[in-house]
Amino acid sequence: LNVTEFSNKVKDSAVVVLDVRTPVEFQTGHLATAVNIDYEGLNFEGEVNKLDKTKTYAVYCRSGRRSGLATGLMSKDGFKSIFNLEGGIEAWQSAGNAVVNN
Repeated sequence: LNVTEFSNKVKDSAVVVLDVRTPVEFQTGHLATAVNIDYEGLNFEGEVNKLDKTKTYAVYCRSGRRSGLATGLMSKDGFKSIFNLEGGIEAWQSAGNAVVNN
């Protein structure tokens, strides 16, 4: 999804926002409701498989590469409703959208 479409998607409280960057990147700023599971971490697939596959996930990273890979893996693992933010958090911030540092 582009930034506008992704922004509309994450406004839905039923959507789980998933940040697949490293914990250090996550701490530098992330979407307010985001859950952090590091795509490059040792147990990404194990952590993702703990998630409810019936929910909708909006996934992002820094530029869109890792989140694209993550959504592909999630799709293979049986997730039905997953969306990737084109351009990642860089595009999100460039469009003037807020991030939090908590």
